[in-house]
Amino acid sequence: MRRGDRVVALLVVASGCCSCQAFSLSSSRGPLSATSRSVRRLTKRPGTALSNAAAASASTPSTPTSDAVSPSAAEVASSDDDTPMTKQQQRMKQIREEGGPLAFNTKYGALNPYGIYYGIVSVGLGLVWLALLTMSSVFYKITGNRFDKRRRFPIFAGHLWGYALLALTGNFPKIENKEIIDEFHKSGRKGMFVSNHNSWMDIPFIGYAMGWINYKFVAKKELEKVPILGFSLSVAKHMMIDRADRKSQLLTLRQGMKYMDDGVNLVTFPEGTRSRSGRVMPFKNGAFKMAHKAGKPVVPVSICNAAKVMPSHWMMPFRPGRNICKVLVHEPIESSDKTEEELGNSVRQSIISGLPEEQRPLFHNEIKWPSDESA
Repeated sequence: MRRGDRVVALLVVASGCCSCQAFSLSSSRGPLSATSRSVRRLTKRPGTALSNAAAASASTPSTPTSDAVSPSAAEVASSDDDTPMTKQQQRMKQIREEGGPLAFNTKYGALNPYGIYYGIVSVGLGLVWLALLTMSSVFYKITGNRFDKRRRFPIFAGHLWGYALLALTGNFPKIENKEIIDEFHKSGRKGMFVSNHNSWMDIPFIGYAMGWINYKFVAKKELEKVPILGFSLSVAKHMMIDRADRKSQLLTLRQGMKYMDDGVNLVTFPEGTRSRSGRVMPFKNGAFKMAHKAGKPVVPVSICNAAKVMPSHWMMPFRPGRNICKVLVHEPIESSDKTEEELGNSVRQSIISGLPEEQRPLFHNEIKWPSDESA
């Protein structure tokens, strides 16, 4: 590099260090104009350092920085698909798959158009049921319980409600081996009817299977809080058990034995509550203790597919149970030739044998026998 070139290059470096605006003044008539014109001449003259640097800079392609950091539309879509759903989103997806696109969730359970219709029919018929129960209650108070001591009329009123509801909503289940119950009633024998439980629909289903006879449910005390149903349980003298109160369990045991001795059948769900998974849970021993001490037979009943109509997370059924649900009645199992535990195990295995595979327990030998609990 010639001496003049080196001087100009030093001037360029010095001016760049002082201010980035020095080159913007090159077209003006100020003191830096001559320097700027010299720089332009040197960049155009071949063989100089500045001309070589300018050529190298011009040959280097520029790459926009935004292309390097902006994800493609496909990557964004893939990222959205990989985002895990929350429990609420999963439940909503399940509800829509079960009840259709118009299904929605509430804090009391899911609903869809059919469920709303079922609820309207249920409440409408329930008001008639409530009127009949009120009349019965007043009658019993006026007469001092001297008539209808077994409270047959409230049971009849409940049957009217249940039959009308099942008919108007298309929910009559198929009954298999109904002749077993008919023959049992004709023989004059009384006993305990025991069934699995995984849906609210189990109650009208087993009532329909029992027919137009007098019977009493062994039910948990919490059901007294349910509108109309709780009043019905009280007026009809169904047996209400407080599962946290040992004294209540003993009183229920004695009352149940007396009912059967007096000619009234009992109905209970020995699991104690609805199965959330749909599979049979361990049985409590209260029902079998009651039947064994009274020397009465136990009639096992398998209720199939009720949760396919109304699972536990639905407030009302989301579709009719006709051609879906089934009630299978098994032969009575005598209690006189068995221990209390043998009776319970036999009844449990009989119920399980009539259920579809998805309702059976994962382990068929999973039979817990709590000796200190009642039904």
